[in-house]
Amino acid sequence: MEVNCAEACVNGCILGDKCPNLQYKDQAAKFIQEKSLDEMLAMAEEAIRRKRMAPPQWVIPEE
Repeated sequence: MEVNCAEACVNGCILGDKCPNLQYKDQAAKFIQEKSLDEMLAMAEEAIRRKRMAPPQWVIPEE
């Protein structure tokens, strides 16, 4: 059974221990424990700055 986690699991994982993304849960929990909120905010600000500085990317539809 294929589950779209972005839609189905908005209020929490519906698959429990059968979730194919459990490795990411552990990585996210470790990241949250090791980083302060100030560090996370600084990382987000840097990512936004880099995105603003990047040249525009044009998507040309195929005919």
